[in-house]
Amino acid sequence: MKLVIIFGPQAVGKMTVGQELQKQTGLKLFHNHMTIDLVSNFFDYGSTEGRKLVNLFRKEIFETFAKSNLDGLIFTYVWAFDEKDDWDYVEDLHRLFSLNGAEVYYVELETDIKTRLERNVTPNRLNHKPTKRNTERTKQDILDTADKYRLNSNPGEIEYPNYIRIDNTGKSAVEVAEEIVDRFELLSDKLVQVKN
Repeated sequence: MKLVIIFGPQAVGKMTVGQELQKQTGLKLFHNHMTIDLVSNFFDYGSTEGRKLVNLFRKEIFETFAKSNLDGLIFTYVWAFDEKDDWDYVEDLHRLFSLNGAEVYYVELETDIKTRLERNVTPNRLNHKPTKRNTERTKQDILDTADKYRLNSNPGEIEYPNYIRIDNTGKSAVEVAEEIVDRFELLSDKLVQVKN
């Protein structure tokens, strides 16, 4: 089994790259808004109840998936590097999948704020993330969190062996996914046979 964690700031392209990576590898995509948008029908994600439910759903999905016989999971995450809780969350996820025999891969995406603001309003993002459809609010959120948190790592900060950092400015999601597949040799035997 494989767990691919794609992380980076909001609107950097995590979900879109994850969608292409799913097509190329057959791994299941679990983008972070699948739980956020579900819970937001009842509680705001910023509320205590909203965060509790999002974490509960994710925990159950991760634990069940890690013990399954499925090929693997792609998970997207906004990682605040100046927040210890985020480091602990990623480490707990790594431990859960590793203890169940999975290889864990880390893909960090980065681009400039101008590109992120452009991607904030793309049809694919708005179609798959209902809570992002108030684009003025999400634009302000991108600007505010850029000042408040450090959402890309410092050089050498991530010490996991299966790690790649990609500046995806000017790159298509297909190109980025291909780069990830090549770097980590993520094609399953089934997909290799299909391609051949």
